[in-house]
Amino acid sequence: MADGNITKDAMYGAVAPDDFNSMLTLDRYAQRSTAFDKIISATHDHFWDPLDKRYIDFDEPFDLENEAMMPDETQPLLRLPYVAESLTDPKQKIAFINYLQLRSFSSILHGEQGALNLSASLCHVLYDQGAQEYAANQTREEARHVTAFAKYVKSRWGRPTECGKALKSLLVEIIEAPEVYKKLVGMQMLVEGLAMGAFANGFRYNRDPVARKLFQLVMTDEAFHHKFGKIWADRTIPKLTEAERNLVEDWTAHCAQQLIFDRGDPREMSEIFGRFGLDPERVIENIIQRRKERDPVRRFRGDTNVFRVLIKTLLNAGLITQRTRAFYGAYVDLDELAGEGERMVGDEIAEEGILFLQAINFKERALVARAAE
Repeated sequence: MADGNITKDAMYGAVAPDDFNSMLTLDRYAQRSTAFDKIISATHDHFWDPLDKRYIDFDEPFDLENEAMMPDETQPLLRLPYVAESLTDPKQKIAFINYLQLRSFSSILHGEQGALNLSASLCHVLYDQGAQEYAANQTREEARHVTAFAKYVKSRWGRPTECGKALKSLLVEIIEAPEVYKKLVGMQMLVEGLAMGAFANGFRYNRDPVARKLFQLVMTDEAFHHKFGKIWADRTIPKLTEAERNLVEDWTAHCAQQLIFDRGDPREMSEIFGRFGLDPERVIENIIQRRKERDPVRRFRGDTNVFRVLIKTLLNAGLITQRTRAFYGAYVDLDELAGEGERMVGDEIAEEGILFLQAINFKERALVARAAE
């Protein structure tokens, strides 16, 4: 088995990526964990095809020139004095908001590509047949997410924007990491946690019906992807030695910090400001000043705040302890999160989406069954 995986349960055991010989071990075929069977079987309930208009129609129009995708109050940059004073023309402000959405959807697209490659990489190393089948199943689902977000971006803007430097660096680090625990924590917990917050926020506020449908469909899959990581956490974290736990916690905090800084670093957004005739330095000065004036005990608020959802995911998984509590406590009220229980903001949205999919899929199966009689 590959070194450094911190394997505490056999179903998460792994081999080196180039050790295909181990996959041909005869005894392996007689051993299969059943822990993921429910997740795998549920695939039929939340199947959807981004190329089938019964599920989602990317040809439905949206007037990007005259309608902002998101309300003004959801855009913190518009509250900066310099930006507010500069973007006085209504159409220019709409263009600004919608370009921010292009950047957001592009980041999601790049993240989904990372999830696809990571899932595929797990297929090469997970030794247990059940875990390997789950990884293959997720790979298929992530592939349709890439197709769906690529089609959406093309239908609205034509072409995505580049992946942010910090996000790209983290995705490369996670995908190329030889340790399975880094892949599971980095993608299944952190990136998926961030994505679920972004999807829930988009579903709640985006004015484009196609975007809202897309978010909900993707969330029907992501809710199950998160469960795979949660099973790992439940079966692994309580068995870690102190040294192992410190290692995992440090890796988690490292990834979380990169994700938070990627979305919060104004230098990553200089291209946006210049595009709309804004002086990037003046915008950054406004941001710095706002941060100085902010209440020092202020935390991320709102159940769809992406960082709040991300940190709640880690807290529910047992990846935040007294040792790392201060780091996360700078961003959220951890006691408040703990009091909310394990249910996540995206759960209800995903459940409603599954009912929509079942209505389509079960009807199709009934037609096939009758045709076969």
